[in-house]
Amino acid sequence: MSATLGELATLVDGRVVGSPSIEVLGAATLLDAGPGDITFVDRDEKAEKLAATHARAAIIPAGFPTDRLTMPAIAVADVHQAFTRIVQHFRPVRNSRRIGISPGAIVSPTAQIGQDVDIYPGATIGDDVVLASGATIHCGSHVMAGCRIGEGATLYPNVVLYENTVLGARTVIHAGCVIGSHGFGYRFVDGQHRPCAQLGNVEIGDDVEIGALTTIDRGTYGPTKIGDGTKIDNLVMIAHNCRIGRHNMICSQVGIAGSSSTGDHVVMAGQVGVRDHVTIGAGAVLGAMAGVANDVPAQARMLGSPAVPEREQKARFAAIAKLPELRKRVAALERSLNQTRHHDDPPRSQAA
Repeated sequence: MSATLGELATLVDGRVVGSPSIEVLGAATLLDAGPGDITFVDRDEKAEKLAATHARAAIIPAGFPTDRLTMPAIAVADVHQAFTRIVQHFRPVRNSRRIGISPGAIVSPTAQIGQDVDIYPGATIGDDVVLASGATIHCGSHVMAGCRIGEGATLYPNVVLYENTVLGARTVIHAGCVIGSHGFGYRFVDGQHRPCAQLGNVEIGDDVEIGALTTIDRGTYGPTKIGDGTKIDNLVMIAHNCRIGRHNMICSQVGIAGSSSTGDHVVMAGQVGVRDHVTIGAGAVLGAMAGVANDVPAQARMLGSPAVPEREQKARFAAIAKLPELRKRVAALERSLNQTRHHDDPPRSQAA
């Protein structure tokens, strides 16, 4: 599937710089682009990288210095939006065909199934489950008794929803997630670790997306909650009784211990660790690998382990970077001081 540069410019409402008749065979990033591809740069500073690529043409931001161009281009207002449309032109999204309820699925007779629901072979739907219209349950997923799945929600293959889990409308759960498993709570009685009550559930709001292999534990007595619009990456662990606010961004390998909560619009970068019973204020940003042991105020930016305000942590990083040179200077001062003391010591014969 090929297209001329002029046709692609029309597709993305862009302006051609160079010949519109050039044929483009595909789309790829700067690193991967071949002689027939169109690529993109989103900043003027990438002009040198653009010159080094093998691409035939490029998408560039409006205002990009054309004197630094080494190939024909399309100038657009939003580079990423335009390149997305062009990639979809060459590689259309493969939408799953609607199949209804597969005879290879196991569906309880007490389940309530809405209109236009797809349940793929190997999926299991337990007793008293409610699937709203437009929901999709892919192969191998197991929806246990009493779950409620909202309109247009999607479970990708091998998702497990424990009993009484609630998913909001248009929620997407990627492959291998386990939602509603028992929390890691034990009491030490008579020399043994005995499990605490696991009588709660998980409630997930509308428009939430949860990445592959993430786990969210049920509450002890009440729900663990995930707010509307929150996006959770792969390999995240959210423990029992947590309350995650709306529109949070939680990156890969974050671990949040039990009974912690976040406000709205919180960002947690990769490998952040949050202790139990901690409150993260609205709009806070936690940098990668931050170790959060205390409450975080709203709008705060925290770095390091233990996490402290960003400005303070950067000052510490700057000081640490100077330690090798400081060590050399201290050693030199010690040598100089020892030499001075040796010079000032009286001869032994005089001292005697």
